Amino acid sequence: MTEASELHAWIQDYYGRVLEKSEDLATDACCASGAPPRWIADPLARVHDDVVSRFYGCGFPIPAAIQACRVLDLGCGSGRDVYLASQLVGPTGFVYGVDMTPEQLAVARRTLDWHMDRFGFDEPNVGFHQGFIEDLDSLPIAPGSVDVVISNCVVNLSPAKQAVLAGVHRLLKPGGEFFFSDILADRRLPEDVSADPLLHSECLGGAPYGPDFLSLARRSGFLDPRVLSRAPVTIRNPAIERRVGAARFTSETLRLFKLEGLEERCEDYGQTARYRGGIPGHETFFALDDHHLFEAGRPERVCGNTAAMLEDTRFRPWFEVRGDRSRHFGAFPCVATLAQQQRGDAPGACC
Repeated sequence: MTEASELHAWIQDYYGRVLEKSEDLATDACCASGAPPRWIADPLARVHDDVVSRFYGCGFPIPAAIQACRVLDLGCGSGRDVYLASQLVGPTGFVYGVDMTPEQLAVARRTLDWHMDRFGFDEPNVGFHQGFIEDLDSLPIAPGSVDVVISNCVVNLSPAKQAVLAGVHRLLKPGGEFFFSDILADRRLPEDVSADPLLHSECLGGAPYGPDFLSLARRSGFLDPRVLSRAPVTIRNPAIERRVGAARFTSETLRLFKLEGLEERCEDYGQTARYRGGIPGHETFFALDDHHLFEAGRPERVCGNTAAMLEDTRFRPWFEVRGDRSRHFGAFPCVATLAQQQRGDAPGACC
């Protein structure tokens, strides 16, 4: 087994000294593909070019409804997602960024004043810290004080994923959320792949087997992990494709809620949820996950867990949830909402 200190050394060297821009990556795994969602396109255009050019991530894990929230970005690198979230939380919110690579943090800090001036903020609403995402207790952040934790293609790099999840759970407020994009594998990877410095640094060697990672999330207190999106990873490097063999990888965006009372299965309590509309950037439709799409004004049947995710989190002002858990009607048929089915992109059930 490779020691954690050795893994950290590989990654610090790769992202601090080997790579100078995202085009230097050997594969497409650590590089988000496609256009950003429309609602973050304008904020992204206001981020400094030096920050964007050194961005290494596999998605756009920028959550909705974070005005005035306290947000933590794990593995923030040069700060792209920190500066995106900074604009969305506004001057009354705050965004922390933590990363272990000094060269990346230097870019983030060097452009701080430029960004605050560009955003029109009198005082900085971001702060950067050097540290390891496995040791979140070392950060100057009180347990139970963070609304949302985000991360972009970083958890796979960690040699201690259970410590990462446990640390996130401690820092989140009740009803808080871990919203992140990462690389998952379709199988447990052999040692010659997982211990390869290049493959690990390129976000492939450390990619967890999907079912194992979801089980780990549940054991860490996130009882009902939800997948928001999933896309195949195209490596586009024949030599590396040969080295990983038959393994296939996906880039997934997940949301994990810190909520008491979530159940292991979807259960039916006769509840409905109606989206009132109005979340900035999601005024007409809001997607909780890959099969729960809500259209403004339309009631949808929901399981007890989904009801809690809408009623006992920051989403409460935008949803009307009817019913409680006083009467149980058995297992909930966890299929796509009617809004999702009618839009034609429903991927199916969650159970």
